[in-house]
Parts: sequence; structure tokens; C-alpha cells
Amino acid sequence: MKLKLVKDNNPKIRKKSEEVSLPLSAEDKELLDSMFNYLVKSQDEEYAQKHHIKAGVGLAAIQVGYAKRMFVIYYEKAGQIIQYKLVNPKIIETSIKKCALQDGEGCLSVDKEHRGLVHRYYKIVMKAYDAIQEKDITITAHGYDAVVLQHEYDHLNGILFYDHIVYDTPFVQLPNEELI
Repeated sequence: MKLKLVKDNNPKIRKKSEEVSLPLSAEDKELLDSMFNYLVKSQDEEYAQKHHIKAGVGLAAIQVGYAKRMFVIYYEKAGQIIQYKLVNPKIIETSIKKCALQDGEGCLSVDKEHRGLVHRYYKIVMKAYDAIQEKDITITAHGYDAVVLQHEYDHLNGILFYDHIVYDTPFVQLPNEELI
């Protein structure tokens, strides 16, 4: 399946995604596989340069034109591969403590740079069906992992990372906020 990224100037990216029926259809499995493969390839520098794509760590179905509540995650952290193909995720718990990436966030659907802190929960608990493990899972994520999950989760609700930036004070750290 050939994927084409939906950019943030396209109103489709703001569409709220719909729940996905389980068990997954062959079409939904193929979409998740294609999204996952895109992410993995995007992190191969040679491939990314050849195909003029940026590296990503997450990709939501709406970013490739499908308003379905699913997203994929793939990156390496401390020598460990973090990977999910999540369907119908729900954040069921959040921390009081906040965090933000000190260099800001980016997005495969956003070409223009948006400078500023994106305030997120430091810890989240998310429930979802994971198509890699083929079962319902609960993820407890902290710091960077929590930021990545929240960024992709926002896409399912038509929210982009720069919607969280306070443009009057873009680099002001919140009380009790950790910079990552």
C-alpha cells in the first residue's frame, strides 16, 4: 500500500478519527503494516534522503488520509526497540507532573518549524489493542515515551503539537515541568 502524507494545511488532518472494529480487517492490518514500514524506513538515513522524507517515530492513520483511531510507533531508546501498532487507544490516567521536549516537537505532517515548548503529561497510562502482540495491552509511559504516545493520540482528535504552544510565552517552563 502506497502512503501519501497529509500535511497540516489540509483540513483532513483536523478530522476526528473513528473507532476501528476488532478483529482487524485485512485492510486495516495492511494499513498498519504500511504505516509501520514507512516509519522504519524513514529512520534509514540513506532511504530517507533518496525519497525526500523526514525521519519519524510515530505515525497516525489520519496522517495518511484514514480517519481511523490507530497509530504506529517505532524508535530505539537505550538500545531497546520501542514499537507498537495501536488500535483504539485510550489514555486512562495522567500525572500531575508535566514535561516538554526542550528542543520542541516536530511532525511528519508539519513542514514549517513551530518553536516553543509543548506541555505534556510526564506519565500516562494508555489502553489499546496492539496489532504486534495481537492483544489488548496497558502501557505505562514516562518522559519521552509518554510524549510520543500523547503526540500521536492527539492526531486521533485532530490536534497538532503546535496547538499546545503558548505563543505569548513559548519557552516558559511550567512549575513542576521537566525538560527532556
